[in-house]
Amino acid sequence: MGRGKIEIKRIENLNSRQVTFSKRRNGLLKKAKELSVLCDAEVGVIIFSSTGKLYEFSSSRMDQILSRYNKGIEVECREPPVDEPCQEQSELKALKEELARLRLTYLRMKGKELNNLGFKELQQLEHQLSVGILSVKDKKEQVLVEQLKRSRLLEQKAMLENEALRKQMEELRRSRSPLLEFNPLEKRFSFIRSKTDCHGKPEEEDDHSDTSLHLGLSSDVGRKRKAPKIEANCNDSGSQVASE
Repeated sequence: MGRGKIEIKRIENLNSRQVTFSKRRNGLLKKAKELSVLCDAEVGVIIFSSTGKLYEFSSSRMDQILSRYNKGIEVECREPPVDEPCQEQSELKALKEELARLRLTYLRMKGKELNNLGFKELQQLEHQLSVGILSVKDKKEQVLVEQLKRSRLLEQKAMLENEALRKQMEELRRSRSPLLEFNPLEKRFSFIRSKTDCHGKPEEEDDHSDTSLHLGLSSDVGRKRKAPKIEANCNDSGSQVASE
């Protein structure tokens, strides 16, 4: 009769557990030695008992085997995993699916590709569009209000600038008004007209009249002197006409 299978679990009896440990430990070390000889492999086995006692086997020096083991772990960590291309392909596939879903949503928001939608889905889509339209209207009103505020500010600024220019023009007019009242050219022209005789010929002017012309002032002395002469000339001309 063959041996029955033993259930693999912790042995509760301490003596039985110790006996089983010794037997299986010796068997494991024996199998490791046979593996290293038969297959020309470098084998190292380290065993700690429940009491903390160390048992080991190595086909060569144990420190050499451990150093080689550590180097092998470092190389495996540096090398990329074998399944990385598969992971990239899965990520690419997921991105393509997401792109297709977003494109379909975009078309449905424009009113296309609605054949496969049910009543609830259509109602949900309608609600989303309504919410979007309200948001757009609110944003449009906000933009209009901001533009109106800017326009009013520009209008006020233009009014202030206009008022400042008007005040400047008034000040310029006030500052130029005395100059407009005293015009030397008009004084000179009026003085020349007063010095012409009845025939329209200019009379001789004395030194006082020249001085008064240069200064732009009227000379009372010149007028007093010339007045009788003008009257005399006018009387002479009248008498000549009468005699003829």
